[in-house]
Amino acid sequence: MKLATYKDGTRDGQLVVVSRDLSTAHYATGIAHRLQQVLDDWNFISPQLHDLYVTLNQGKARHAFPFDPAMCMAPLPRAYQWADGSAYINHVELVRAARNSEVPASFYSDPLMYQGGSDDFIGPTDDVVVPSEDFGIDFEAEIAVITGDVPMQATPDQALDGIRLLMLANDVSLRNLIPAELAKGFGFFQSKPATAFSPVAITPDELGDAWQGGRVHLTLQSTWNGRKVGMCEAGPEMTFHFGQLIAHICKTRNVRAGSIVGSGTVSNKAIEVDGRKEWPKGYSCIAEKRAIETILDGQPSTAFMKFGDTIRIEMKGRDGQSLFGAIDQKIAEPQ
Repeated sequence: MKLATYKDGTRDGQLVVVSRDLSTAHYATGIAHRLQQVLDDWNFISPQLHDLYVTLNQGKARHAFPFDPAMCMAPLPRAYQWADGSAYINHVELVRAARNSEVPASFYSDPLMYQGGSDDFIGPTDDVVVPSEDFGIDFEAEIAVITGDVPMQATPDQALDGIRLLMLANDVSLRNLIPAELAKGFGFFQSKPATAFSPVAITPDELGDAWQGGRVHLTLQSTWNGRKVGMCEAGPEMTFHFGQLIAHICKTRNVRAGSIVGSGTVSNKAIEVDGRKEWPKGYSCIAEKRAIETILDGQPSTAFMKFGDTIRIEMKGRDGQSLFGAIDQKIAEPQ
């Protein structure tokens, strides 16, 4: 099943069901107005939405209309929780190596995670508005899940059962603000502005056998200013799967329906070519590209994003069709 939230002039938008091929949609009016309602009563409401989804895919929905990603808010325009992990340890290794810093042993057994702002997400085609280019504007291509209720002390396997939907994310980072914030010892805050999510959130069954062990075994594509810079494999090198990330949150508290958990930047290891390291899969954030340049050449040469830059993040299934629709955004200054 595929779900989206259409803009309607309110904070929470209007829930729509989207066809598998992303060509048509149908308002869920009469079943649920908002996605949070569905998450709060998943076992009762989701089968009704699924029936509409089947009818829509069969071309029999009487009030279907063409699906337009530009009409989409984030699938959950605001959420009870947004917790972002760093599940791809290769990303951490690269950033640390660039500044000659060791990765603590605990990072390989205990996930890194921060709690971001969840009151103001932005839609998949909305501009990323940043006050200044001097802040070091960066995209981060990620995968995220939306949970149902998951109880405190849940195991990773139990936590996997709590996953309701998956999305893509652009976890925008302001790199030049990060060092001073981390130096305070309280973590990210101003350096992590509003996050964007894909037009569509999908149930795990839509991934077929690409959904294995809490990981999505498909390629995440990042296209910066029209040039494809990342074709990163999201599955094999995800050190902590989504069940482990959710269980990490559950160590001391319950996770409630409508919580969003991110994977962190999708990242792949280097290969050796004629004695030199290369990264043929590219990168899912500019900070990683700059780390690679520092490791190879002693200093970074790629600048962060400027006003007018564009970023497109997308994942296609094994049939070549877009699964979530694309995050397709422009960097803009305040008006």
